[in-house]
Amino acid sequence: MPTAFEVPANDLIDKLAKHLKENVSEISPPTWSEFAKTGAHKERPPQDPDWWYMRCASLLRKLYVHGPVGVSRLRVQYGGNVGRGNSPEHQAPAGGSAIREPLQQLQKADLVAIEGKKGRKLTRQGLTLLNKTAAEVAKELKARPREAAS
Repeated sequence: MPTAFEVPANDLIDKLAKHLKENVSEISPPTWSEFAKTGAHKERPPQDPDWWYMRCASLLRKLYVHGPVGVSRLRVQYGGNVGRGNSPEHQAPAGGSAIREPLQQLQKADLVAIEGKKGRKLTRQGLTLLNKTAAEVAKELKARPREAAS
């Protein structure tokens, strides 16, 4: 059975976000998510109306790949460079609410749990969901005709 390591991340996250939106009632974007930027390094809010579900799916995959991770490490991973005009760019972490609140919603859905001081990790249900979704993605990729390399 294929795991999340063996399928393309974009395909896995898209499929997982779709599943979370349709089947997990605990996950819903807050009212502020429509207007807020995801960090100081961004100029505009996300253009995708379903970015909240994509972020939740991305967080699930990050927890799968990197193990127990805290919010501050995730802020750095989702961060980017801040343009400062003619001065050199500086690295800025992503906004904490756009990471903490999806993690809390995933926790309510029993997909994520806190592991002491190490941070959050996937639960058995979260691991099962990722493995099943990865298997579905692998099956779809196998059925999809290969594109000719040019």
